[in-house]
Amino acid sequence: MSLSTRLRARSTSARILAGTLALSGVLLVTACGGSTEADTGGGTADYGTLDLNLSWIKNAEFAGEYFADASGYYKEAGFSDVNLIAGGPGGTSTETMVLSGGALVGTSSPMGVAPVIAEEDAPLKIIGTTYQKNPFVIISLDGNPITTPAELAGQRIGVQAGVNETLFDALLEVNGIDPGSVEKVPVQYDPQPLVNGDVDGFFGYLTNEVLTLEQAGHATAVLPFADNGLPFIAESFVTTDEAIETRREELKAFLRATLRGWQDAVADPEESARLAVEVYGSDLNLDMAKEIRQAEEQNTKLVVSAETDANGLFTVSDELIQENLSILKLAGYDLEAEEVFDMSLLAEVYEENPELK
Repeated sequence: MSLSTRLRARSTSARILAGTLALSGVLLVTACGGSTEADTGGGTADYGTLDLNLSWIKNAEFAGEYFADASGYYKEAGFSDVNLIAGGPGGTSTETMVLSGGALVGTSSPMGVAPVIAEEDAPLKIIGTTYQKNPFVIISLDGNPITTPAELAGQRIGVQAGVNETLFDALLEVNGIDPGSVEKVPVQYDPQPLVNGDVDGFFGYLTNEVLTLEQAGHATAVLPFADNGLPFIAESFVTTDEAIETRREELKAFLRATLRGWQDAVADPEESARLAVEVYGSDLNLDMAKEIRQAEEQNTKLVVSAETDANGLFTVSDELIQENLSILKLAGYDLEAEEVFDMSLLAEVYEENPELK
């Protein structure tokens, strides 16, 4: 079975949406939700509540959004309230939330939005990205390190069902690894099977499970997807075509405030962790030391790059867009840049607020 076929069979986002959302209804809900540019009447913006769908639980991964809320940046931008909607296992996908009007913006990735754009004709666009590269890795223990794609052969790899399985298949495909040479073991998100010796490698996050294992005293090795043929972006801001057309100033206000929040987060990983542990994720029993490490790691390895140093946070260069489109094409989604990305709002934000660079 080709990678394209596997992706179409396993894409979580596509399965969730298929047969559940009629696009005409989606567009109606989206068009009616929230305020439009005309609502401001040329005075101080009043956009009401900002509904923002997060791709995961409320840990330090979303530190910039926490700063933007706690520091009043969203309020200054015209939002009277902020509703940060947690994601995670069993949660509703960003694509579904945004298309249904349940959120103005959500965080996802090209791998998340491409299937529903290609297969459902979903009117979605990426308007910026927090992570310049994705954090997906195969984690192994130091006694049996897996650091190159070739070393996957003959190994038992724990992979979660759904999108993660799709991504793992893509890693094998792009590196020419015979899927039959790798034993794929169904697991959940707890890396304990790796510790127990039930698997030799574990699909996880550079900024999550790797740190959890190291904090528990386990020396680890990693095989990064981004450095081995899959350099796609992640934690990308996704919205609808309808919102871009009718709520453009509101989206720009969101980007402007969130940029300020992420500038603060990059400058202060300890406060990023405190906001996650004590405020936004206070019911999750998060570990402060681990969250500090997560904030530090994502800042230096994922959020900040030569591109963002030159052009500002959230930017996606034309070259990086083409790299992402090439990966999507390999996966069977032959899309043009304008079908997936609209970077014009961010460009306007930086043109109107050059100090944000």
